[in-house]
Amino acid sequence: MHQHFDIIRNMEHLIAVTALGALAHENRLAVVRLLLEHAPEGLPAGAIGERLGLAPATLSFHLKELARTGLVATRPDGRFIWYRANLATMNGLVAYLTENCCRSQAKAACCGPLTPKPRIVARTKLENLA
Repeated sequence: MHQHFDIIRNMEHLIAVTALGALAHENRLAVVRLLLEHAPEGLPAGAIGERLGLAPATLSFHLKELARTGLVATRPDGRFIWYRANLATMNGLVAYLTENCCRSQAKAACCGPLTPKPRIVARTKLENLA
């Protein structure tokens, strides 16, 4: 029984690594963020490409990778394919990442409701040198 649990944990780890790897690309992260804005309905591929300024072949490549990892789901609609964020998969990924949160402390001390984080602001090379 313990061996079965280890196999399941290893599979969860592998799935998380694969999903995070897919998100570790600027265009794929932009696609996911856009689809999250339009959840749960999603957007047709053409609208995604138009809003993000991506060529159809480039967008297709990235959407295929996101669909392979389960982060994005597809729905055919006539001649169009709609893409939507797979919220269950994303929630599962967040749960996996935070399952050990505050394990060494009282939960009330650090696992309260999350507040919006400040926006990440890229620093210029000159600012980094200062």
